[in-house]
Amino acid sequence: MLKLVKVYWKRMVNTMSRDYKKEYANYHSKPEQKKNRAGRNGARRMMKQKYGNSLLGRDVDHKDRNPRNNNMSNLRIQSKSVNRSRNK
Repeated sequence: MLKLVKVYWKRMVNTMSRDYKKEYANYHSKPEQKKNRAGRNGARRMMKQKYGNSLLGRDVDHKDRNPRNNNMSNLRIQSKSVNRSRNK
């Protein structure tokens, strides 16, 4: 029984491991994704400057889901669970 559990666990670990280098090369290194990331970081900086440390544990949400649109009227603070569960 113990041997079966070890084999099963080894398979699970092998299928769950991520290749971050490949993921970055295929997705995160693209120019469009770099601009989107910069927009999200800029929005976070703007909101932190306005609200200070009240952002801890919360996300800055783009109402129109466009990370490059950093107008203050488009940004809001939401809990992580609400922001990350929104349909795309």
